[in-house]
Amino acid sequence: MALLKMWCLLPFAALLLLSIIPTTAEVVRSMSNCTGFLLQETPPRVPGILEGGNILEQNRYKPICQTLNNLRSFVTLYDTTNRIPVFSASKYKGSKPGRPKIWNIEPQLYENQAGECDYLNNSQQLDRGHLFPSSYGHTQNVKKSTFTLTNAVPQADRFNQGSRKNMEECIKCVMDDYCINSNDQVEGFLVIGAQPGNNKLNNRVNIPSMLWSAFCCYSQSKGWLASAHWGQNIPGGDKYLQTKTLDELHNKLSTPSSRFEVFPGTQCSLNTTVTQFYPEVNSKKREKQKCNCPPLISTISAAPTTTSAPPV
Repeated sequence: MALLKMWCLLPFAALLLLSIIPTTAEVVRSMSNCTGFLLQETPPRVPGILEGGNILEQNRYKPICQTLNNLRSFVTLYDTTNRIPVFSASKYKGSKPGRPKIWNIEPQLYENQAGECDYLNNSQQLDRGHLFPSSYGHTQNVKKSTFTLTNAVPQADRFNQGSRKNMEECIKCVMDDYCINSNDQVEGFLVIGAQPGNNKLNNRVNIPSMLWSAFCCYSQSKGWLASAHWGQNIPGGDKYLQTKTLDELHNKLSTPSSRFEVFPGTQCSLNTTVTQFYPEVNSKKREKQKCNCPPLISTISAAPTTTSAPPV
């Protein structure tokens, strides 16, 4: 165990050696201290955790301005007890190709976050799965900033690399094509979260029972667009996650005493999805990119037949 603990400290020691370079994230006191990543600067309402913009247990839940080279990239609300993020949120501005591979930790939360050793050599086939995806980064700096263990949760490898990955690629294509604001720029807002489960990785890091995500944007040609997804964090499952409305996500995550809301107080559409765009985004040719949106399933039933005699 001593060797394991010493090995786990190596990434932190390396960061200390680089402490003269501003490459770490910032743990702040309030979600309002990290602006630019939430639609209308309004954080989600998460029952028992974040309500009315206020963190109910400030010793446990820590807002993080995910920052690299003095540039803020996205915001995370981190659960130091479960050692996983509650959610990560950001503004989507388009993406650039490339994928970094170096994972980082947050020195300010070192004793209360997952470490590199928690994920390596695990026998449960669990990935260090991003919440805010690296593929959504519009610069290489943003992409690198997503590789922090405060933006990761243990995810079943086939789920992370299968239906969840397909969903991320599909929504990215939708935002690229339709989330064009009045300044002709790509702009969408994402919130991606994890629901704690009953099991732990390495007896330290909570393994989420499910992961959820939602996006919303204003399109100058289509108006307000929004959709949500969630899926159980288990191996296998369907190839695609079902596309849901925001209202369905709210109902899924609400408690008997408090309602969950992902974009509270905004004009995001609560009862529509973006599935009507899937055939078009799938058919569009893109350089080094697949959209992987699910095929549409017809809900139109055949006209009923009757054997009754015509009226006299």
